[in-house]
Amino acid sequence: MNSGISIKNEVYRGALNKTSLFDLETPQDWNGKLIVFIHGYMGYKDWGCWNLVQSYFVENNYGFLKYNLSHNGGTVENPIDFDDLDSFSNNSYSNEIIDLEAILEIIQGKFDGLPEIHLIGHSRGGGIAMLQSKSKLISKICSWAGIASIGDRFPKGELLEQWENQGVRYYPNGRTHQSMPHSYNQYLDYLTNKERLDIESYCRSSRKKSLVIHGDNDTSIKISEGESLASWLNVDLAVVKGTQHTFGSSQPWNHSTMPDGLKQACELTLEFLNK
Repeated sequence: MNSGISIKNEVYRGALNKTSLFDLETPQDWNGKLIVFIHGYMGYKDWGCWNLVQSYFVENNYGFLKYNLSHNGGTVENPIDFDDLDSFSNNSYSNEIIDLEAILEIIQGKFDGLPEIHLIGHSRGGGIAMLQSKSKLISKICSWAGIASIGDRFPKGELLEQWENQGVRYYPNGRTHQSMPHSYNQYLDYLTNKERLDIESYCRSSRKKSLVIHGDNDTSIKISEGESLASWLNVDLAVVKGTQHTFGSSQPWNHSTMPDGLKQACELTLEFLNK
């Protein structure tokens, strides 16, 4: 077994051959199971408490891989701030599926034998994780405050028409104070790949053991989306009471321990993975 691996900021090639970064760690007493963590919208692998999440699972004998989506706006040289707004503007959910597939290929080349692979996806990443329910490489899937619909992420009516006419629309980034561009091609990609991006369909037909966790004070992704996911998967929704979209974490996070909400999400996930 490939125990004792510690890789930080290794380069991979994702969608459209664009380079990005990943981290991989396995403990000395590795149990042969590897968690792949998928960050969310306007996120990145080193955001907030994600390094603490990695440490938590490694300390509990799991391998852990987290990566930057290739078109998340970061670069190999600056993976935290969003220097590449052109790539961000031209991102798509299809690109993010391709990124994950590239990471899964890397895993197959890094280990002597294929580990048991589990996915944890946060927010938008939760939707990408659920869309892997037919993959033979994946054992279990966990949604942390995950989206239940990709179509619902897009504007409708006059706003959609305005987006089509202008070719781009902007959303503010509260952390960097940038206006983040979104090309209308993102919506066209969704229309082209609507069947592959149908989270409900993948959940309803899924035979993967799945966990859905949501905070009851989540104002970014309503808990009703978690309820929908759980219903389609025929599982109980795990509710973390009194916590919001990031389970109490924020960027920057200048503490050595996780907030209570995120720790509870980790504990629920560990219990699920250990079954």
